[in-house]
This record gives sequence, structure tokens and C-alpha cells, in this order.
Amino acid sequence: MNIPENLKYTKDHEWILIEKNIATVGITDFAQGELGDIVYVEVDTLDEKVDCEAVFGTVEAVKTVSDLFAPLTGKITAFNDELTSTPELVNSDPYGQGWMVKIEIENPDEMDNLLTHEAYAALIQS
Repeated sequence: MNIPENLKYTKDHEWILIEKNIATVGITDFAQGELGDIVYVEVDTLDEKVDCEAVFGTVEAVKTVSDLFAPLTGKITAFNDELTSTPELVNSDPYGQGWMVKIEIENPDEMDNLLTHEAYAALIQS
């Protein structure tokens, strides 16, 4: 199981790369493996403010649809347009080309609630 050390994680199986006040968000290798083949990613909150833990979109796999939850409060400033035509990037490269959104962080204190790679590894192994 791939759990990069430089990222933060949520209990909802999302990863977060924080660069200054921008958070790049995607789903973890564990999550994409559990979902199976991703066929569609929908984010209808582009250019909107989302609250921490609010639904900002959905990811659809062959057998299920799963909500995507904002790991931090802020404005969604970008959506990975590549996922429109090639949603399988979430499966093949979840921590790279499979990123989903970028969020302009409004409340940096919320970052304290994110999981380290060790804590996330413990979560998925329990």
C-alpha cells in the first residue's frame, strides 16, 4: 500500500498536499483500490467556498458512487480537467496525475486535524 510520507490524510481516505495556502486533494491508493475502476469524477463546487468535511463532489466506480469530502475549509480554485476524459488516472496515479481539486485554505488551524502517514496507515490496517 502506497502512503507517501509528505502528504496529510483524512479518515475519509483523501490525501492532501499543502503548498503555502493551497491544498491539492485526491483520494488515496487504498480508496481507489476499494472503489475499483473509476469511471467518472464530478466536482460541481469549482470557484465555491466549501466547509471542512462538506461534500464537494463524487467519484463513480463501476459498482458504486462515493462522496468526496473537503479536508479543509476554503475555495475550490481548480479541478483536474484531465479526469473528465480519463478518470482512470485516479486508479493508475492517485498521488500524481489523479489529483482532483485545489483548495485555497481559509483556516490553517484545520490542518492540525489531518492525519500523518503513520496515523493513516494505522487507520486502514485496523
